[in-house]
Amino acid sequence: MDNRGAENNYWWGFHHDWQEEKGEVIEELPLTIYVNGVELVTIMETPLNQDWLAVGFLMNEGIINNLEEIEDLRITADGCCVDIWLNRSVVFPSKKIITSGCGGGVTYDDPEVGIEPFQIKTCTTPDQILQAFNRLQTKDSLYARARGVHAAGLLDLEKDQLIMVAEDVGRHNSIDKLLGACLLKGIPTKGCALLTTGRISSEMLRKGALMGCPVVASRTSPTSLAVEMARAWKVTLIGYARHGKLRVYCYPERLGLDPDSDK
Repeated sequence: MDNRGAENNYWWGFHHDWQEEKGEVIEELPLTIYVNGVELVTIMETPLNQDWLAVGFLMNEGIINNLEEIEDLRITADGCCVDIWLNRSVVFPSKKIITSGCGGGVTYDDPEVGIEPFQIKTCTTPDQILQAFNRLQTKDSLYARARGVHAAGLLDLEKDQLIMVAEDVGRHNSIDKLLGACLLKGIPTKGCALLTTGRISSEMLRKGALMGCPVVASRTSPTSLAVEMARAWKVTLIGYARHGKLRVYCYPERLGLDPDSDK
């Protein structure tokens, strides 16, 4: 019996004929986050930049308000646990919501509340968004090597720079990692555009709004609840940004289009 497939980097490819192929296969492992010695959550994730994921998750879920509240952060040698100690006590949320993420993502927050609507003004163009997506997954990215991962990126609209990118097998995780990286590196997220390769569900839209991003864009579709929330919070929601095309579900004014003008 051929056991080479057990190496997780070997497969049979077919294109007109069969061929042996080797390459990187994306890893997926459980990561448990502890806060003040208490187990908070276990997340299926890509074992890369676990500190980004843990910090971003705590921030997005309202467990912490800023980076200064973290007194100590340690990742176990096997990479399966992140142990975080705060400089204060914490009351853990009692209500856990299983999200629509692959494998069942987790959030402790109600996705519909707590965000003030953004001001509306022109800040980008369709071409700027499309070109930024072309830079989101480069030739040296994890996606290029292994496929099977989502990416999230923070686009500085004024400088037209993709200033931070995070990748993970989970689309929710990629945004949490992105926020965690920005917090740890001192990069402000307010006023930037959030780019993601994953479907924009309500909790994904909430994460972007909590980061202060008035523009949230994806290569794929939003859900109906995400559209409703984007309209309520005055977020420009963009889907199917690929192959030179995109769809704007609300507030196209930020891309220079007046929907009330004569067609």
